[in-house]
Amino acid sequence: MKLCHQHQVAAVHDRSWDRGQQIFDPRHYLPLLERKPHSLDHGRPFENWSLPACFQILRDRLEAQQDDGMREYIRILRLLEKYTPAQLARAIERALQLGVYHADAIASFADPLVCWVSTTFSLDGRDHLRQVKVSPCDVRVYRCLTRWAGAMA
Repeated sequence: MKLCHQHQVAAVHDRSWDRGQQIFDPRHYLPLLERKPHSLDHGRPFENWSLPACFQILRDRLEAQQDDGMREYIRILRLLEKYTPAQLARAIERALQLGVYHADAIASFADPLVCWVSTTFSLDGRDHLRQVKVSPCDVRVYRCLTRWAGAMA
């Protein structure tokens, strides 16, 4: 069944012809979670939501390490609006390996890497950046870091 708004398809749902049966797509309720985060544990659309195991591992770590871990986890779930569960699972697994538990980092892992060599930065539409002057870096100051790192070994 297609739901339309102003001649645009807003959502596509499976239709059940059984009496009293409801079919939910949890991804359609993700924006609501930001206002009502405990709906994730108690809302009907999320009751039988099957996600890869890495999602639960990430959630457990976020909630153990951050006061707002639930909200950060919801921000990560919102990435399902852009990525498939498999794409996001790969990104979460990489984040877990690196110990990075932030939605922005996981989103960057989910995007395919762009070769920076083939990209060109353009100042078009960025007139405010034309006035910025960056002085060359003196790499000699970093030698102290290699000495310090050697002392730590």
